[in-house]
Amino acid sequence: MTAKLAGKARTQALASIKSWKKVRGRDAIQKSFKFTDFNEAWGFMTRVAMAAEKADHHPEWSNVYNKVEILLLTHDAGGLSLKDVALAKVIDAIA
Repeated sequence: MTAKLAGKARTQALASIKSWKKVRGRDAIQKSFKFTDFNEAWGFMTRVAMAAEKADHHPEWSNVYNKVEILLLTHDAGGLSLKDVALAKVIDAIA
């Protein structure tokens, strides 16, 4: 089981992904992405899906035309974990 981030480790982890925002009312992080069109957004989602599958860690997300919203948390940890931070970094590299 993955451990939930707390204390100094949490502060340091969140500092490494400053473009991701804390979600109000949930122990999670989220980020919005905007692309030129649906095709570009869908291609991004496909690349993220492949990375998420490889990491065995899957985002909550939605897509409307050229916008993709991604929310990350580790359900079995009950909130934010290092898995979320690692996937956020991979997603940023893909974008």
